[in-house]
Amino acid sequence: VIKVEPPQGDDTRGWGPPHLGGEAAYFLGVNRNKQSVRLDLSKPEARAILGRLIERADVLVENYKPGTLERWGFDDAWREANAQRLVHCSITGYGPGGPKSELPGYDFVLQAECGLMSICGPEDGQPSKYGVAIVDLCTGHNATIGILAALNARHATGKGQKVTVSLYETGVALLANVASNHLATGRDARRFGNGHPNIVPYTTYATADGVIALAVGNDGQFVKLAELAGHPEWASDPRFVRNADRVVNRAACDELVAAALEQQPTTWWIDRLRAIGVPCGAVNGVARVMADPQTAARQ
Repeated sequence: VIKVEPPQGDDTRGWGPPHLGGEAAYFLGVNRNKQSVRLDLSKPEARAILGRLIERADVLVENYKPGTLERWGFDDAWREANAQRLVHCSITGYGPGGPKSELPGYDFVLQAECGLMSICGPEDGQPSKYGVAIVDLCTGHNATIGILAALNARHATGKGQKVTVSLYETGVALLANVASNHLATGRDARRFGNGHPNIVPYTTYATADGVIALAVGNDGQFVKLAELAGHPEWASDPRFVRNADRVVNRAACDELVAAALEQQPTTWWIDRLRAIGVPCGAVNGVARVMADPQTAARQ
């Protein structure tokens, strides 16, 4: 993998601290195992070097504004003459068409524009971004899927294809069931903190010594939770019998579950909930995840 950087270097080289060996940890995290070359693509001689790199490459991934490579001479005709087998993946902010197509794309801005921030954060607080650049990361996954499909097709056709993905389209697609809820009802989405818009109880709760994530995905699991909590009557309460009932009576259900879970420490609940098939997990810090035996086991 050859990364072509501008003369001053990729901006992410300066996204620190922390640094390691003079490089930003952020840059190292997203660029390991790549080789770098710096080219001033405003100059013809640099574009000639880029052309030679493209001619021998399987895949070209670029995130310029639509039409930039074509203005530099790397259009469909050039690729047909010089790089027929190339898979060209273009990643843009908003896609090659539409009123925003010329705007640059930044993950944080797209999280705001695509509605993702509006459904993240405290129920009565401010909208919040995700903890990592989720739109960037998922756009990369979408790009990978398209590239692999094009490479597979090349076995039959002998030719590469053009793959286009955008942050905007990825961000809108990430709304998933939340967008489906809106399309079905016409009502706008809202925040539920760590809760789920369609499932209850399905959020984080304080325990005697920490915080636990509880994901009761069906009515049978709720019956088991009620019995373990010492309140089997919950399962026959008309407010909680079905998931649809619990969603309507979310506040009452969450209040009862929260009062029960704070009576015992996190490990007590996790051991017993997992034993009866109720999904749950501790809310871990990053350091603990990096040190987890499961992380080591999966390398």
